[in-house]
Amino acid sequence: MFGDLLRRLTAPDPAPLPDPDARLALTALLVRIARSDGEYAAAEVDQIDRIAARRYGLGPFEATALRRDAETLEAEAPDTVRFTRAIKDAVAYEDRRAVVQAAWSVVVADGARAEEENALMRLISSLLGVSDVDSALARQAAGG
Repeated sequence: MFGDLLRRLTAPDPAPLPDPDARLALTALLVRIARSDGEYAAAEVDQIDRIAARRYGLGPFEATALRRDAETLEAEAPDTVRFTRAIKDAVAYEDRRAVVQAAWSVVVADGARAEEENALMRLISSLLGVSDVDSALARQAAGG
């Protein structure tokens, strides 16, 4: 279903993604983080929906639809390293930094920070090219 987007993302020199595709890719990354500890909690799902609604100006039904599409894309996406590097090459730094903050808010949404989530956040921040300082500031802003 999302083969074309994944092919464009993982091309040797990807072009910047159009806004709808960037939204989907970044939301899929949030889903991957939420699923990383083996528990995709309702609080994490709700947080992803709130992030999508606020960040992209969507209503509740549109935010839910975006998250559901992102869940499908995440399941079809390549390993985290290739997927995240592809996003880095196709999405502006400001958007990547904002998604790190959003991701931290997903990590803490269920009231617990699992070691799997912490490790994945360190990896993703680095692969997205977000500086350690910006990642730490994003974590603090997210309440983590």
